[in-house]
Amino acid sequence: MRMFETIKQHRTGWLALLISLSMLGATPATAKDKDDKDGKTAIAASRKTADENEAAALKLRDSPFSKDGVETCVSCHDEENEYPVFPMFKTKHAVKADARTPFGHDNKQCESCHGAGGTHAKAKKVDKRAGNIINFGKNVWTPVKDQNEKCLTCHQTHQRIAWKGSSHEFSQVACASCHKVHTAKDPVLARQTQSRVCFDCHAKEQAKFQQASHHPVREGQMGCTECHDVHGEKGTGALIKATAREKCTSCHAEKRGPFLWEHAPAAEDCNLCHTPHGSNHAALLKKRAPLLCQECHSPAGHPSGRYDGGTLAGSAFLGAKGCANCHSQVHGSNHPSGVTQLR
Repeated sequence: MRMFETIKQHRTGWLALLISLSMLGATPATAKDKDDKDGKTAIAASRKTADENEAAALKLRDSPFSKDGVETCVSCHDEENEYPVFPMFKTKHAVKADARTPFGHDNKQCESCHGAGGTHAKAKKVDKRAGNIINFGKNVWTPVKDQNEKCLTCHQTHQRIAWKGSSHEFSQVACASCHKVHTAKDPVLARQTQSRVCFDCHAKEQAKFQQASHHPVREGQMGCTECHDVHGEKGTGALIKATAREKCTSCHAEKRGPFLWEHAPAAEDCNLCHTPHGSNHAALLKKRAPLLCQECHSPAGHPSGRYDGGTLAGSAFLGAKGCANCHSQVHGSNHPSGVTQLR
C-alpha cells in the first residue's frame, strides 16, 4: 500500500520531468524541420517548369543585343572562365571571312546562336545557367527544340535534312548533347573519339564491343557513323543504307553475290547469323556451329556422325568450324556442284 502511495506522490513530478524533456528535444527538431522546409521551398522556387522555360525562351527573342558583340563575351569568357570560348576561334564557326558562319553573316557573332545577351552581360553576377541566354547541351534550362532550332537554321543540308522525324529527334536529343562547338576539335567528328560520345547513351553497345569478336571501334579504327546515320535514317537502326545486308556488303563485297547457289539467310539479312557490335563467338556469330546452323537445319538424316561408327561427341564434322568444315561456302557458291555450299 505504501508503494502505491509513494508512486502517487511522485507521479506529478515524473510527468512534469517527461514533458520538459520532450519540449527540449522538440525545439531543435522543429527548427531543423523548418530549415529543411525552407531549403526545399528555395530549391522548388529555383526550378522552372517546361512552360516557364518556353516563356523565357520567347522573352529572350525580344531582349536587347550586347553593345560590342563578341568583345563583350570574351571579356568574361576567357581561359580562366568556367566556359571559355577562345578555342572556338580555331573552328569553322568563327571564320569571319565566310558569310555562312555565325561570325560572318552579321554582327551578332556569339549572339547568333546564344540569342540576345544584353541582359546577360549586364548582370553583376553572371549565372551560367540563368534563363537570360540560350544554353546548349544536357541538363540546361533551354528547351531542346529551341537549341536545335538554332543549329538547324544553318545546318539543313545533306544528311541533316533528314533530322526531322529521325530517332534522335524523336527522343529529344539536342545537337549539343553530342557536338562540342567551343573546342578546336569536336570529339564526335574524330574516328578515334567518336564512339566515346555515342557510348554516353548506348551503354549496351559499349558492352558488346568489349567482347572477343567485334568491329575495331574501341581501337579507333572505325567510327559509329561508318554504319549509322545519326542525323536521319534510311532503314531500321539508323543505318546509312536501306538494309543491314546492303551496308555489310559495302565493305564485305565478297559476300554480296549474286551467287549461282545462294544461302537463303545470307541473301536476306546478315543479322540473322551475325551480331554486328560484338560477340564471344568467332566472326561475330550469334551462336557457334552447329547450334547456329541447327536453328534452321535439322540434323535428321545427316551424316553428322563419323563413318567409323564413332559417337557424335568425337565427330570431325562438328569440331573447330563445325558445319563449315564441309559447307565452307556459307554465303553462297558459284560452283556447278555447289548446291549444298560444299565448294
